Amino acid sequence: MSQQLIEKLKGFKIIPVIQINNVEQAVPLAKTLVENGLPVAEVTFRTEAAEDAIRLMREAYPSMCIGAGTVLNADQVDRAKAAGAEFIVAPGLNPNTVRYCREQGIAMVPGVNNPSQVEQGLELGLTFLKFFPAEASGGINMIKSLLAPYVDVAFMPTGGIGKANVNDYLAIDRVHCCGGTWMVAPALIEAGDWDEIGRLVREAVELVNP
Repeated sequence: MSQQLIEKLKGFKIIPVIQINNVEQAVPLAKTLVENGLPVAEVTFRTEAAEDAIRLMREAYPSMCIGAGTVLNADQVDRAKAAGAEFIVAPGLNPNTVRYCREQGIAMVPGVNNPSQVEQGLELGLTFLKFFPAEASGGINMIKSLLAPYVDVAFMPTGGIGKANVNDYLAIDRVHCCGGTWMVAPALIEAGDWDEIGRLVREAVELVNP
């Protein structure tokens, strides 16, 4: 991953992790994020709509920072990249997928939650890693324990992070940003409640930028 992209994600501090079930929700959601101060999204490949959602969001908002999440194999990498994703996120660390992303020239942030996986990431030349599932894997204490011996590593914790603890994570040196769903909850997206999502996005941006 380029330092430029890492700095961009650091600047956002929060990366909305989005599940889109209906492709028609993609552009209104992107509009809500952009207009309320958080022009970034990790669109998960857990649904059939993900690929088209990324494409429509990219077409509507070319400068938006859009990644694809829950990417598990080379086929999904190809589809995400073709749709306009600029980075790939995975729940785990699959060396084959990491190598394939490198071959295709697209940045990847694989998930880790223990020392062996961190070392595997370092062996593959990765220093920016997703810590997942964050709260279930020991949260802040585990992150601090992992960062101590691995001085070149930085994390993007995701999983169980919300308004109550996001700033505790961001206060840790080398936690560059956090993935979160609380401002883009699937129920709100399904309901098309863009006003409430917008309010939650503004609240989140203010929370991490006091």
